[in-house]
Amino acid sequence: MKFLVLGALFAVAYAKHEEYIGWKSYYVGVSTDDQVKALAPLVAEYELDFISHPTLSREGLVLVKPHYQAAFIQDAEAAGISYRIHADDVKSALDYDDQLIAAQKRTTVARNGGRQLPYDNYQELDVIDDYLDYIGEKYPDVATVVSPAKSFEGHPIKYVKISTTNFTDDSKPVIFIDGGIHAREWISPPTVTWAIHKLVENITESDLLDRFDWILLPVVNPDGYKFSHTNNRFWRKTRSTNSNPLSQICPGVDGNRNYDFVWNTVGASINPCTEIYAGPSAFSEIETRVVRDILHENLARTALYLTMHSFGSMILYPWGHDGSLSQNALGLHTVGVAMANAIHSKALPNFPNYVVGNSALVINYYIAGSSEDYAHYIGVPLSYTYELPGFSSTGNGFHLDPRYIDQVVRETWEGIVVGARRAGDLFTNLNV
Repeated sequence: MKFLVLGALFAVAYAKHEEYIGWKSYYVGVSTDDQVKALAPLVAEYELDFISHPTLSREGLVLVKPHYQAAFIQDAEAAGISYRIHADDVKSALDYDDQLIAAQKRTTVARNGGRQLPYDNYQELDVIDDYLDYIGEKYPDVATVVSPAKSFEGHPIKYVKISTTNFTDDSKPVIFIDGGIHAREWISPPTVTWAIHKLVENITESDLLDRFDWILLPVVNPDGYKFSHTNNRFWRKTRSTNSNPLSQICPGVDGNRNYDFVWNTVGASINPCTEIYAGPSAFSEIETRVVRDILHENLARTALYLTMHSFGSMILYPWGHDGSLSQNALGLHTVGVAMANAIHSKALPNFPNYVVGNSALVINYYIAGSSEDYAHYIGVPLSYTYELPGFSSTGNGFHLDPRYIDQVVRETWEGIVVGARRAGDLFTNLNV
């Protein structure tokens, strides 16, 4: 019986990530506008899944299905687009990542008895939810846990309100940070839970509590986040279904195409089987409606909105749908640069420097219906997407080694600190 059980466990482990057998990932580089234009139609034609979009100064990373690889390479070469193999076997790379994560988990348990919220490993949904409840119970004078809705599959969507004045002081600017809208971007939620830790448990910048009220939502998309841990590592979307017949076969909506700002006009799809499906309508997803409602409820006081994504080491600002600049472009850029400089001062030398700029112009890719654009459109003066450091550059694994998570959350916090203070100064000046 013991051998049967071991054999079954081995079979399950071997079967994991089997949907990616034969897939390859490529670094892709573009150096001219013509190459950017040539790359755009290949995305739909070959169902390319960009983990990180290339810029004119930095390679991107793309997943390519087996039956499209030869044609993709042929067209890339014809257009002068550079490419090189990142992972020759995506499944094997994911298996390697699993080994790293499992080994790190064993080390963590042995060292500290299974600390509830690790920063030397990726954080699963249940652990994050338990941590939020713990914060609300232990620090009721400053932290309030809110669960305004359940996801499509019934998971609570939880966020923490942090305030020394219980959100009653209208003179205090509000800082809103969310993460985890794209399920597979596992480095995103830890940066938000670390911010909670720094504001409640390990306060080293007391002015951030004195001056501001905070709203922190670590996992916008709990269904997809959990599914990416249990079923499909590269799952990106929500897990909803709708009246579109294809939705039953291909569930989920790209939450960062679902906001009601020039919805479904560019960089999005009406096909549920694509990774950038915008949904049947704007705000069709309960997950994006929760973010919308937080923004509107606190709009008069919200000075800064940050949405955490990966990968790419970028700080991006509106407008992403057409590359035009907002009337507050100078403020957006100067604060963005200040955040990037703060991160760089604490970054490891092998991490790339952050690029700051208009989202469409930096990544050479237009998208409509993003939370970053929507927040700015309705009146949040400073609205950014953080593209955090992420994928492995060694070729052994696919994603950031878990031992670097602690580094990423600490350096990201430095950017948040500077961004909040600069936003507070600008908010005060606007309201004098």
